[in-house]
Amino acid sequence: MNLEERIEAFLKLGSQLKNLTSVGLEDLSYKARSENPWFTHESVVLSIQGIAYMLQPESIKQWVSNYDLSSLSEKRIGVAMAGNIPMVGFHDMLCVLIAGHTLVAKLSSQDTVLMQYIAELLKKINKEFSTKILFEERLKNIDAMIATGSDNTSRYFEYYFRNIPHIIRKNRSSCGVIMGAEDPTEIIKLGSDIFSYFGLGCRNISKIYIPIGYEIKNLMEPIEQYKEIIHQNKYVNNYDYRKSIFLVNGDNYYDNGFLLLLESENLVSPISVLYFEYYQSLEDLSSKIAMHTDKIQCIASAKGWLKESIPFGTTQLPKLWDYADQVDTVEFLSSKF
Repeated sequence: MNLEERIEAFLKLGSQLKNLTSVGLEDLSYKARSENPWFTHESVVLSIQGIAYMLQPESIKQWVSNYDLSSLSEKRIGVAMAGNIPMVGFHDMLCVLIAGHTLVAKLSSQDTVLMQYIAELLKKINKEFSTKILFEERLKNIDAMIATGSDNTSRYFEYYFRNIPHIIRKNRSSCGVIMGAEDPTEIIKLGSDIFSYFGLGCRNISKIYIPIGYEIKNLMEPIEQYKEIIHQNKYVNNYDYRKSIFLVNGDNYYDNGFLLLLESENLVSPISVLYFEYYQSLEDLSSKIAMHTDKIQCIASAKGWLKESIPFGTTQLPKLWDYADQVDTVEFLSSKF
């Protein structure tokens, strides 16, 4: 396949995902949920919508125009995929294949159904993908490696793949910034960034920065519309567990029945908990955020008012060039290794 054929294949994939029937979506999400209870119908639909959003003609053309992908020497690229949210490994798959390489992927045991589904769609669109998409348990005879995991597993990856070019990603999370004048509509959008995928993704907001004097009720009241999240078994177990710990420790926290707010300087909060921290000025805010630069995936604010932030409600709609850990994957795959 040449570059134009690869682009066309992914455009067709985006179109097919966008036009999935409700019955098809229900069947797919049922199979995914059987493998991973966190993968609810809503989460699977959101993930598919996010991929379809990525795979728009103008976006792909703009994206690939930044690289010279026409004459790369084909390599075998190993990818160890995560499984924290549905199809989180798709972007790496896309990057490897659009660059003309062979994907040799180890799927997460938590997300085989959906990734295999995407692979089969691509193979039907263009049969040449049958030899370009390989799922293997052990990553051997590879020329380069891309791995996503925890801070602990990253050390293993760094050592094991030390002799070949690699991208090794660690834990990351995202934060939101409230200026104090947001209307309820903006806070509801913030809520989607907090609760989508039950907060399991690196682009989920796990901490908010709020100005001194901000009334917490201005946050808690608008997000009441997300209260149904408490009916998810695994989520409520996390909520009950964290609440019991806060009670035993005598922590001061806010509780609306499905989300616990705790003041903390930490960035990454547990599931069902949202950390918050007060700031006095923009200078103070910048200083606080700078403390976590190497752990922040993205920053969100109302309508993107804060410099280098994205609007509330868009954290789960990354563009093709919004690379994990801000490492340009396609540039890496374009290297002469």
